[in-house]
Amino acid sequence: MRAAADITVGEVLPELAIPLTRTLIVSTAIASRDYQDVHHDPDLAVERGSRDVFMNILTSNGLVGRYVTDWAGPRASLRKVAIRLGAPNYPGDTMTLTGEVTGIADGVVSVQVRGANSLGDHVRGVVTVSFVEGDAR
Repeated sequence: MRAAADITVGEVLPELAIPLTRTLIVSTAIASRDYQDVHHDPDLAVERGSRDVFMNILTSNGLVGRYVTDWAGPRASLRKVAIRLGAPNYPGDTMTLTGEVTGIADGVVSVQVRGANSLGDHVRGVVTVSFVEGDAR
């Protein structure tokens, strides 16, 4: 199990490629109670100026958090997820998440995260996690 003491500044997280299916985009928007038509109705999304439905920020936020906690392990707890969106995540593309540890202080680890698709950066931000020390069985 990972602990804050095992992590170093500059450590690179493994890439995570997420296929952006229509089902993922629509179902996660509905699951997060975001009923904006641009997230589930292709015709209305196009009418509003988009090329298709696109992922909502709540899903992007959740995927970024999952990316870091999957790397950090079960002793880690999200403290803060601070992201900014860029290029939309459209169906049929892939978002690849990458990250790097940028700071460690008092058991709190900061990770710079980037999620890119074929259009460029979809999301950038910093995630901070804290770790439970000792035997957490």
